[in-house]
Amino acid sequence: MVSVAGGWKHLTRPAYADAIRSAFGKAVGDSVRGVDLTQSDVLVLMCIAYFQPITRGELSPFFGKEISRDLVGHLRGAKLIASGPRSPTPGAPYTDVTTKEFLVEFGLDTLRDLPDFEALEDAGLLSKGKLLEGAIVPGFSSHHYNADVEIED
Repeated sequence: MVSVAGGWKHLTRPAYADAIRSAFGKAVGDSVRGVDLTQSDVLVLMCIAYFQPITRGELSPFFGKEISRDLVGHLRGAKLIASGPRSPTPGAPYTDVTTKEFLVEFGLDTLRDLPDFEALEDAGLLSKGKLLEGAIVPGFSSHHYNADVEIED
């Protein structure tokens, strides 16, 4: 039993995966929805997780371009994000927040379990300066399928 997203999840040891897969056709704990996340999806999801509640318009400066409604819709369809409270800015747009499914998908108990920026910077995976300048990834595009994202200085 593993504590995940404020609840419990039954997981098996990786050593037993092949036996379970042959008996039941899939390993216990395998994602049943199998969401494919592009590099863009992962980066936007990261920003939402760290800066929520956040509007689509507030995400744009991080990437130097507008974030498409389709990209946000894909994350909503995967149930990784949901509508949050309305923003106090003019027009009162809805904000986006992560969901319990986000926590379960990434094996987190709470958002406090996300790695802090200092740890990511120390590992060379993220530059807070580049993030705030809107230079996260050169050539940011929604057409690259790669969930293993490395962001370097």
